[in-house]
Amino acid sequence: MGFTGLALGAMLHRDGIGRAATPHDVGAWSPPNGLPHFAPKAKSVIWLFMQGGTSHLESFDPKPELNKYAGKTISDTPHAGVLDSPNLKANVVEFTAATRKMMKTIYPLQVGFSKRGQSGIEVSDWWPHMGDMIDDVAVIRSVWTTDNDHAAQLQFHTGRHIFQGYFPSIGSWVHYGLGTLNENLPQFVVLGGGVPPQLGGPAAVGGDYLGPEHNGVNLNVDPNDPLPFARPGDVYREEQAAEFEFLQQLNRIEAVQYPNDPALKARIKSYEMAFRMQTSVPELFQFSGESDATKKLYGIGEEPTDYWGQILLTSRRLVERGTRFVQCFHGYHDGGGGGWDAHSELKKNHSKLSLEADKPIAGLLKDLKSRGLLDETLVVWGTEFGRTPGVEGDRGGRDHHPFGFSCWMAGGGIKGGVVNGATDELGFHAVEDRHYVTDIHATVLHQLGLDPRRLDIPGQKRLDIDYGNPIRGIIA
Repeated sequence: MGFTGLALGAMLHRDGIGRAATPHDVGAWSPPNGLPHFAPKAKSVIWLFMQGGTSHLESFDPKPELNKYAGKTISDTPHAGVLDSPNLKANVVEFTAATRKMMKTIYPLQVGFSKRGQSGIEVSDWWPHMGDMIDDVAVIRSVWTTDNDHAAQLQFHTGRHIFQGYFPSIGSWVHYGLGTLNENLPQFVVLGGGVPPQLGGPAAVGGDYLGPEHNGVNLNVDPNDPLPFARPGDVYREEQAAEFEFLQQLNRIEAVQYPNDPALKARIKSYEMAFRMQTSVPELFQFSGESDATKKLYGIGEEPTDYWGQILLTSRRLVERGTRFVQCFHGYHDGGGGGWDAHSELKKNHSKLSLEADKPIAGLLKDLKSRGLLDETLVVWGTEFGRTPGVEGDRGGRDHHPFGFSCWMAGGGIKGGVVNGATDELGFHAVEDRHYVTDIHATVLHQLGLDPRRLDIPGQKRLDIDYGNPIRGIIA
């Protein structure tokens, strides 16, 4: 296609996405029209993910039996029959040759769990501010997954074990299924670092076969550098606008020859979005217009809540301006499983991290509610798995525990002040209203007015469990 084709080809190869059309591109499946399948109860989602595995036993699932049998093995308790289950046996003997001893629950104060709000839901001392908001929350105590290592972070977001290959993330499904509410902002934003590369990395916020335009967009909580990949540089805005127009002309020429190239479509959209975002995104991180009371609500300007508070205030500002899905990560460690991974010194670990997270999360719920946004914003709190009832060695920690753990949801048409599901008396296994992680996904999509089966793309193999089922017991 002459010199213009050479120029565009060079740019695409520089970005690592240049390629010829492949046979499956011809007649590719068209995406949805951006409209919900049925009347939605929510417009946006704020997804809060605690990396490393927050202990359900020290947060939202009280187990007094642990204190009763502390120091004993499972065989010494009335629950010895739990060893007959292959899944539970693997968990009891995880990483060691010896059966673990039960470890009593640990709290920063002596009270432990206490009933909070009019609903009387028991919440741990680790989460005092969340206890104040528990009447707006639906606690799900029976979530389970299959990956017992930290790639469960990928599984929690995509529904697939890492050895089963990659799959679109929940944020990408929302982005794919619904149209934009604000052309100047990305509809799927990632704050707080994302998932480390060794645990799934970009795939945990990626679109996979839906196409790269449905990937999450990472933003920095830094008003001076929120878009390090799209800074305008030392050029006048008029010059830059002319450069973008020239790039788009080249893109459109190339699109004639390769009309179904998903990478090219994504690149065209990203050029357009990047130009608009250079003005709209920095404003998100300018908190000068927020009142001192609002900033105090999130713990901004205080330690240790300042950074997480800025992330959550930004998430509110994003949904307020029309972003569909905001994914916030707490406890990001590039070289490890995540901050909440308390294999040792659980008391020290959870004391530090809950102090960082509790006040800003409760502040987010209060702020959304006071502005009338909680009714249309679904807030999801999750973690890749819980922690074992047994102690790991003699270090005062708990191991990974995928067979039963807690999540919660609030707003967006979800009942407040309710508990769904249960684990057994020692917190080993989800035994009542069990929910695989895709049930969380299905509930999110349902509240947004989307049916995952109607989002399906012909030719993509999906298992029944990939779709999940909405958790009807928590839907108002």
